[in-house]
Amino acid sequence: MAADLHAILKNTIAPALDLLPEKMTSGKSMVMLLAIGLQESRFEHTHQIGGPAHSWWQFERAGGVRGVIKSKATKEHALGLCYQRGIALNESSVFGAMEHDQVLAAGMARLLLWTDPRPLPKIGDAQSAWDCYLRNWRPGKPHPQTWGKLYDTAMFAVMRYQQDDAA
Repeated sequence: MAADLHAILKNTIAPALDLLPEKMTSGKSMVMLLAIGLQESRFEHTHQIGGPAHSWWQFERAGGVRGVIKSKATKEHALGLCYQRGIALNESSVFGAMEHDQVLAAGMARLLLWTDPRPLPKIGDAQSAWDCYLRNWRPGKPHPQTWGKLYDTAMFAVMRYQQDDAA
């Protein structure tokens, strides 16, 4: 795998979570963000090949961006995140910025997961994580055959990252 997952955790996901309330930060959220980024783009593409989505998490303007901005559960958190990143809280500004600002994108991805009334899956429960991903990302062409390996890769990367961080 070409992506440096430790660097993505350290330089993108952790800084994004630092901009959100502590209740939104956990090992479970890090695993989900890493697994979804792997599933969506392999952390290689910030603009969907042949499509409209932006960021490593492949958000669409009228989909995930709108959902986070409009949700009662996340609107105020999105406002704070956008303020911290110097972005106006509107669909066009956020969508445009997400192609180049992966910290913003990771924060928006976490907020999208927060809109789900169900709790994040327990670490190691790849099937529930897949179900969570499907509910929230609604991929047009899901690839269940790749999820298990990518989820395990994300889970072990987060475990190593947390061990390194604790040392």
